[in-house]
Amino acid sequence: MRRPSSFLLAGRRYSPAASLLLAAPFLLLIVVVFLLPLATLLHESLFLPSPGLQHYERALAEPVYLRVMLRTLRIAAQVTALALVLAWPLAWVMSRSKGLGLALLAAAVLLPLWTSVLVRTYAWMVLLQRNGVVNQWLQKLGLTDEPLKLLYTEPAVVLAMAHVLLPFMVLPIYSALKGIPEDYTRAAQMLGASAWASFREVIWPLALPGVTSGCLMVFLLALGFFVTPALIGGPQQMMIATLVSQQVREMLDWSFAGALVGILLAFVLLLTVIFRRAVRLDRFVGQG
Repeated sequence: MRRPSSFLLAGRRYSPAASLLLAAPFLLLIVVVFLLPLATLLHESLFLPSPGLQHYERALAEPVYLRVMLRTLRIAAQVTALALVLAWPLAWVMSRSKGLGLALLAAAVLLPLWTSVLVRTYAWMVLLQRNGVVNQWLQKLGLTDEPLKLLYTEPAVVLAMAHVLLPFMVLPIYSALKGIPEDYTRAAQMLGASAWASFREVIWPLALPGVTSGCLMVFLLALGFFVTPALIGGPQQMMIATLVSQQVREMLDWSFAGALVGILLAFVLLLTVIFRRAVRLDRFVGQG
């Protein structure tokens, strides 16, 4: 019987043509489901009803659409910051846990990914509504005399989105922290470094790739989030994904919706390029 290592070696002998053939179903799905509709939408934004950039000029010139874009960026940044604050302690505890404790923490992080976003969003609606659990407890504790308006506010949108996207922040940070040997911290403390100094000079720089990856992932996902802002937020919390849906379903203005998608896509690509350059620069500085 062949040993497992021989199977691994055999798996590395696939030719480029065979590898491409194995990946063909996935690539075909990406082309049909994502690239082709996106290209069609962008084409309509540039050539219908006449060739030009009039739809892009409208999106960037009219204050109402500009406010929606800026609000989207602001909410995405707030969600990213809140997710980072919540994810770091959890990832740190996970990186220092073993056995059953690690399994329970990992299950707590991964199980929400197997639950529908719609279900988790409705759970927040139950918690934050006028007669919901949060308002009931606030009144029982005597902190408020009447129910507060928690639902359909920007803080509610930020909190719910941060909860939904939290696993995408925890996992990269946990992976980075798990790769840091505990001896590094002990060595820093033996050399006279305080706990804060060892964190600032040792732990944080080594965990920075995981932090930046998690922040980028959460920020990009938050930019295009639709379900949670549409249900938790009101008209004053409309984000760009909701605006695109409104233009397509209610206004039937596919060309303008394509322009909004094109602007969002350009910003995402620019942010990705900046992130890749920053990561390369960080590696270069680390090697120097």
